[in-house]
Amino acid sequence: MDTYGIIGYPLEHSFSRSYFNEKFENEGIDAQYLNFEIANIAELPQILAEHPELKGFNVTSPYKEQVLLFLDEMDKDALAIGAVNVVKIVPQKGGNNKLVGYNSDCIGFTQSIEPLLEPHHKKALILGTGGASKAVIYGLKQLGLDCLSVSRRPYPNVITYDELTSDVMRDYTVIVNCTPVGMYPQSEKCPNIPYQLLTPQHLLYDLIYNPDITLFMRKGMAMGATVKNGLEMLLLQAFAAWDIWNR
Repeated sequence: MDTYGIIGYPLEHSFSRSYFNEKFENEGIDAQYLNFEIANIAELPQILAEHPELKGFNVTSPYKEQVLLFLDEMDKDALAIGAVNVVKIVPQKGGNNKLVGYNSDCIGFTQSIEPLLEPHHKKALILGTGGASKAVIYGLKQLGLDCLSVSRRPYPNVITYDELTSDVMRDYTVIVNCTPVGMYPQSEKCPNIPYQLLTPQHLLYDLIYNPDITLFMRKGMAMGATVKNGLEMLLLQAFAAWDIWNR
């Protein structure tokens, strides 16, 4: 039986296992999808050794950047993004498998947000600086938007939440939450942006999909902004991952 899986920590709320196992059952595919919850990325070689039937795996937080050290190859988009959420295991003569990294987050996000973009959506604030934010920035730049990252701590070319002035909020009408702030079970929290400065011209996109409507989204809706959660992105990136594994 072919095996697929996901590495990350924690994985208790992961969507992927239930999605893929339901897909396999419904489509009569002789395969299984397992959760590999590891507290350290250094445990990855052991997982690979214990599961020689593994054909590929997803990568989620906090390992989308750390996994790069274990890859033999990356496709051009993943290389440009600097983060990977899909790994294909390619058998090689002599028994050593090749690990090839891809980024389907970018595919899912771009396909999901593009229908919502209006001509006035020219600049985007990206909340967070992790692996998911890199895929989002890459996708938005492909769609022609300028991006500015926001973090709790100052970095080069990154602003802090305290620097979100009225001018910034007026110019940057797309805001994407790439942080886990607001995710279940801490759904009473939201990123610390000046929500009172939002307008109906704003588009708020939350990568979180649990809960369906986050506090970030609710506060945007209260100001007339367009909002969307990350469920469609999740589905689209899963479709793309399956395509990658079965090329």
